[in-house]
Amino acid sequence: MTDILVPAEQEGTQAVVRGWLKQPGDSVALNDPLVELETDKVTMEVPAPAAGVLAEILLQSGAEAAPGALLGRLRDEAGADAAAPVAMEAESGLAATDSDVPAPPTVATDSVERRLSPSVRRAVRQHGIDPATISGSGRSGRVTPADVDRAVAARGPAGAEDGVGSRSVPHDRMRRAIAENMLNSVTVAPHVTAVFEADFSAIIAHRARHKDRFAAAGTPLTFTAYMLAAAARAMAVAPAINGRWHADRTEIFADVNIGVGTALGDKGLVVPVVERVGQLSLEGIAARLADLTGRARDGRMTPADLKGGTFAVSNHGVSGSLFASPIIIQQPQSAILGVGKLEKRVVVREVAGQDAILIRPMAYVSLTIDHRVVDGHQTNAWLTRFVELIEGWPAD
Repeated sequence: MTDILVPAEQEGTQAVVRGWLKQPGDSVALNDPLVELETDKVTMEVPAPAAGVLAEILLQSGAEAAPGALLGRLRDEAGADAAAPVAMEAESGLAATDSDVPAPPTVATDSVERRLSPSVRRAVRQHGIDPATISGSGRSGRVTPADVDRAVAARGPAGAEDGVGSRSVPHDRMRRAIAENMLNSVTVAPHVTAVFEADFSAIIAHRARHKDRFAAAGTPLTFTAYMLAAAARAMAVAPAINGRWHADRTEIFADVNIGVGTALGDKGLVVPVVERVGQLSLEGIAARLADLTGRARDGRMTPADLKGGTFAVSNHGVSGSLFASPIIIQQPQSAILGVGKLEKRVVVREVAGQDAILIRPMAYVSLTIDHRVVDGHQTNAWLTRFVELIEGWPAD
C-alpha cells in the first residue's frame, strides 16, 4: 500500500478537500491527479505518488486536510487482484452504499468517460443542471465548479416571490477567506493612505524602445514590471516599509519580495510573490511576472508561489480605477502600493524658467501603511523616491 499525503507546503489557512478525481477501484498512473485541495489562496491537485489502484479514501470532500495528513491509499496492481477496493465515497458521513447516495454521474467527452468530482456533483444537484450539457474547462475536459457557475449564470436569474429577479451564489472557500482576511487586516492594523501623482513619460518612452526586444524573447514588458523595480529601490529611503509588526519589535527584511494582486474574475484574487526583486534586472522581473500571473489565471499556482511576501503592489488602474483607498494591506505586511489608471492630464511645469501648461501621461500612486510600523514622514519619503524613479527612468 502507498499512502497519499497532503503536501507539506501550502499557503494560506488549512487546506480542505475540494473533491476526489478518482474513486476506489480506479486504476491510476504515476502523477495522475487524484484529489483537489483548496485553501483560501489556491486550489491544487495532489498527484498519484505511484501507479496502482485507489484502494481507499480517508478524507472526504469538505474535510480539513493538515499538511502531511493521510488522504487515502493506493494498492499496487499486483495486490489489487487479491482484495476488493474499499469504497469510502460518502459526502455526509454516510457509507457510499447507502441508498440515498446516488451513483456518481458521468459525462462522455471524445469517447472517454470521466467522473465528476464530489464538489461538481453537489453543484449540479443543487442547481438542477444536467452535467452532460456543460462544457468542461478542466484538465482533459473535466467539468469544474467554475464551469457549473457559468452554466448557472447563463440560465439567467430565477424569479423571486416579490417579482424581482435574483439568484443566490453560495460563497466558495476563497470568497469566505478573502472576507475574513480583509476584515482581520483592517481590524488589527490602522490603515493610513498617502497619495502622489507620477508622470509616466519616461517609462512609456523606455517601454516603446524595448518592448519588441522583450517580446522576441517571449517576455511581455508591462508597466507593472517597472513599478516593482522602482518599489524595491525606494526601500532604501524607508526600510520599515519592507517590515513587519511584532508586539515587541519591528522586523525589517533584507530581501524585497513583492506580491502582485492578480484578479481571477468573479473568483476573487490571489497575490503571487516575485522574490528578491532588488536583485533582478527589469528583464528578470518581467519574466517572473509573466510566469506567475499567467499560471495564476490558468489555475496552476503552487503554494510556494504565494509565500514569503514582504510588500505588495495593486495595479488597480488596469481595470479603469483612478484611485482606491485604502487598499487593504496583505497581513502581516506593513504597506501596499496602489497605482491607478494611466491617462493624459493637463499639468503645469516650469520650462525655461516659465510656467507652461503641458499634457502628460499621469497616474495617481498611493501608499497605504500600517501606522503601527510606519509614520507619515517615512511614507512620504518612500513615495517621493518612488515617483523620482518612475519619472527619471533612464532612456536606455
